[in-house]
Amino acid sequence: MGKLQMLSLARNGFSGELPESFGSNKLENLDLSENEFSGGIPPSFGKFPELMELKLNGNKLSGKIPNELSSCKKLVTIDVSYNRLAGGIPTTLSRLPVLGNLDLSMNQLSGEIPETLGNVESLVQVNLSHNHFHGRLPSTGVFFAINSTELAGNSLCGGASAARLPPCKEIIKPSNWWFWSTALAAFTFAIMSIVVFLYVNRRNHGVHEVIKKVETELDGGGEWELLFFDRKASELIAIDEILESLKEHKSVVSTKKMRFFVKEFRDINLGNDPIVGLNEIGKIRHRNIVKLVAVCKSEKGRLILVHEYVEGRKLSEVVGELSWERRGKIAVGIAKALRYLHGCCSPVVVLVGNGSSENVVVVDGKDEVCLNLSPPGMIFASGAKSLVSSAYVAPETKETKEITKSSDIHWFGLILIELLTGKTMVDVEIGLHENLIEWARYCYSDCHLEAWVDPLLKEQTQKNPSQIVEIMNLALQCTARDPIARPCAGDVVKSLESIMRSTSLCF
Repeated sequence: MGKLQMLSLARNGFSGELPESFGSNKLENLDLSENEFSGGIPPSFGKFPELMELKLNGNKLSGKIPNELSSCKKLVTIDVSYNRLAGGIPTTLSRLPVLGNLDLSMNQLSGEIPETLGNVESLVQVNLSHNHFHGRLPSTGVFFAINSTELAGNSLCGGASAARLPPCKEIIKPSNWWFWSTALAAFTFAIMSIVVFLYVNRRNHGVHEVIKKVETELDGGGEWELLFFDRKASELIAIDEILESLKEHKSVVSTKKMRFFVKEFRDINLGNDPIVGLNEIGKIRHRNIVKLVAVCKSEKGRLILVHEYVEGRKLSEVVGELSWERRGKIAVGIAKALRYLHGCCSPVVVLVGNGSSENVVVVDGKDEVCLNLSPPGMIFASGAKSLVSSAYVAPETKETKEITKSSDIHWFGLILIELLTGKTMVDVEIGLHENLIEWARYCYSDCHLEAWVDPLLKEQTQKNPSQIVEIMNLALQCTARDPIARPCAGDVVKSLESIMRSTSLCF
């Protein structure tokens, strides 16, 4: 047992007290959940230096959470929910450098929430519901956007607005009440004025739209309506050049100063005015998203999208040539693009529903990556059958044909798995498993690292195996069967940056 790394005894009928040791100090994953174990959590669990995942939920454990757990510097997940634990949250948990998930729900814990817990940058998920906590909730870090359901059943107050907690009672001297009220009102008004000004200024000056209506004799002739989202492009490119390029089966249009990528959509139905639907995509400006510079619509129903030209190759073509450093930067770049699409665009823009690594362009000579967006309406109209059968589409999307933020996260989880394993969803080496996700889930739980990680990453596997394991853990969270269980894009970025920050990689 000296080399034991993973131990899972979950969902059995084991009872009695937890053992002090398991005969191995190399233990990485310990899952004893949903049994009948009683007594306390042994302080000796702090002597597992490689421990990354500790699941003790669904037992009858009592006593306090031992301070010694803070010695497990590689701990990513602690789940002790549904027990009978008492006492407070050890402030020492704030010393865990890569702690990402902490579930303390359904216990008898009490006291105040340590302020230092909000300073743990890696922490992305906390559940404190149904305990006896009281006092002011921290409003920093993970607590800034915490869901109210993860705090239910306590006597907490304050915190950020997302927590939906009652305000804490403050004792204010009568002589100062008017002063502070006036100052707060003035400050709030000033901030709102600045926000409104910046928003209007951005809407008016961020993207310059140019609309042209032109007649052409090429390709059957007729009138075309062109909507440009880039003033420079509107002066450099003409519909005749675009049509000539498509006629010669070329996807790239070159002018003296710029190059563009063109793609035509035929026989699709996007409503009476598809240009209006594409307007929001044309306004997107992000370093990791290929810019849509123009939309061309003919009176005969043809639709052409013109994107900026990005010199690079598809991720599916180059993944086997990439170093670990480049793969890490590519993953963070994609995650940041998703965070922007899901959180900064109004209305929210979701990624291509039939996305794959084909939609990711690795920029030549740089550590950058760009996503190629296509409007979801086009995907369904032009390829509903292929959408349902695509290996990259989330299970719920195949059933409902609805593309959501959660289905984007599922797609991103698959990209992470491909970056880690070097395999794709159509790889024939996954054996009897239904797909790449199930193969990865099996290997992650029952096999050593060498069984699933890309052989080209052997050096990184030996140098920092915990980093690769943590990213695979994140990938499997992103591809969870239940869409509600998947993290949001913002949490994915925070998790990835925290994992990468644990080594010399910085972003």
